[in-house]
Order: sequence, then structure tokens, then C-alpha cells
Amino acid sequence: MKKQLKGALPCFLAALIWGMSFVFQSTGVEKIDIFTFTTLRSLIGVLVLIPMSVFSIRFAQKKNPQPPQVQKKARKDLFKASLLCGICLFFGHNLQQSAFAYTEAGKVGFLTALYMILVPLIGLVFLRRNVSKAVWFSVLLACCGIFLISFKPGAFGGFGKGELYALGCSLFFAIQIVISDEYANRVDCIAMCCVQFAVCGVLSAVCMFLLEQPNMTAILSAKWELLYVGVLSTAGAFTLQLVGQKNTDPVLASMLLCLESVFSVLFAWIILGQHLSAQEITGCAVMFIAILLTLIPKETLQTLLHKKRLKG
Repeated sequence: MKKQLKGALPCFLAALIWGMSFVFQSTGVEKIDIFTFTTLRSLIGVLVLIPMSVFSIRFAQKKNPQPPQVQKKARKDLFKASLLCGICLFFGHNLQQSAFAYTEAGKVGFLTALYMILVPLIGLVFLRRNVSKAVWFSVLLACCGIFLISFKPGAFGGFGKGELYALGCSLFFAIQIVISDEYANRVDCIAMCCVQFAVCGVLSAVCMFLLEQPNMTAILSAKWELLYVGVLSTAGAFTLQLVGQKNTDPVLASMLLCLESVFSVLFAWIILGQHLSAQEITGCAVMFIAILLTLIPKETLQTLLHKKRLKG
């Protein structure tokens, strides 16, 4: 239980930061193009993470010296994991931003959050990871919570290009979570975060120069959005995600990260004065209940169910 909580806290903080970044991202993409925004946020994140990565690697080597063969293997794992995660982030971030141009923000938020279901599915199909019925119940309950938060009565039409982009970004975020979980205990998390965003930034920069026309005046007008998203959301929150995944189940991690939707609604209420409807409050409550259920150890749940059967 202590290990789960130790891993849950960083994921919770990451979701908190991402929830706040919703405001900055929405205003940022109004000022500069999609690939330009992703390129610059990634570059800022990498610049912040480089000194942190160097310090983290040197500190780990000094604390627990490893032979050259082990270091070489760790570097290979770091490069492989970061390359795969960087590609996933490139598609995930840019598909999500593109989706907003074609469909409602609430629908994008809900479809993106479906990575809660995709993470255990990917683990089950490709990694043969067993998922308990209690976890499946919590995942479905959390999806209901996201639905209540995101969907507004009469605000949604059919299924088109924007919805496909949102589903695509959900898939790539789910793959990134699964890959991160596989390598989290084998590589330095800060270095991995740094390199994956370098990959994401380089790929986005290529698309930026080929498909867009970066404008310095527009970029400077979005400086505060880029600084928040680059430093806190990119460098900070994704590092917290990787650190959290060292000590918690990837399914629980994905559910905690989905609290981004809850926090975005709450911050809109607190900062922007947007009132929460009864439906949104219910959705937030359902999300928190679902996550609390996943924090209860399996043995405790089995004991409670056994006592209930004896009483019945």
C-alpha cells in the first residue's frame, strides 16, 4: 500500500499540473501553429531537463557504481525507450492539438481519456499482464466520470475527423505509458524524459518548417503559455509521471493521470469563474471514487468481499 501511494503522489501532481496547463494550451494554440507550439514546448523542456539529467546520472553512478557493461546496456535501454516514447509523444501531442480544430473540447477530452481502457488492453494483449475484475470496474467507473465531466447536453454531433484525431492521440498516449512502465526501473527517469522530448521536438520541428511559417512576433506573444507548458507541463509533469510509474501499476497511473480532466474543470471554475454544473460535480466525484478503489490493496478487497458473503 505504501509503495502504491508513493507512486500515486507524483502521478497525481502531474495531473494537477496538466489540468492547469489546459488554459495555457488553449490560449497558446490561438497564437501560434500546432507544430510550432509542440516544437517550442519540447525545446524548453529539454533545456530545463539537460542539467537535471546530467546531475541525476552522475549522482546515481556515484551512489551505486556500475561496471561498463551494465552502463552500456542502460544507455541502449535509455535510447530505445526514449526513441519509442518520443515518437508516441510527437503523434499524441500533435493529434490532440489538431482535434480541437475539428470538434468540441469536451469530446476531445473524453476520447483522449480513453487511454485508461487502452493501457490495460495493451498490457493484456501484448505483455500478457493480467488485469483483475476490480481494476476493470474502476477503469469503467472512471470513464463514466470523464463522460459526465466532458459531455454537454446537445453539444455533440457525429463522428468525424476531429474524433479520429482524438482517438489516435489516446492510443499513442496509452502506448507511451506502457513503454514508460516497462523501462522505468531500468533507466534514469529524468534522462529518459529529456531524450524523449528531444525526439518529439526534432520531429515536430521538421513538420514545423515543412508545413508552417513560424513567426517570431506570434511566438513572443505566446511566451507565458510556452514557459508554463514547457517548464512545468513538459519537463515537470512528464518527469513526475515516469517517477510515479516506478512504484505503481500502469493502469492506476493512467487513471491518476486522467485526473487532468477533473483539474481542468476545477481550475476553470476557480480561476476563470466558470461554474460547475451538477453533472460535472458528479463526474469529478465518480473519478475520485474510481481512483480510491484502485488504491485499496487486492487482499483487502478480497477480505471485505469474503466478510460480506459470510454475513449474507
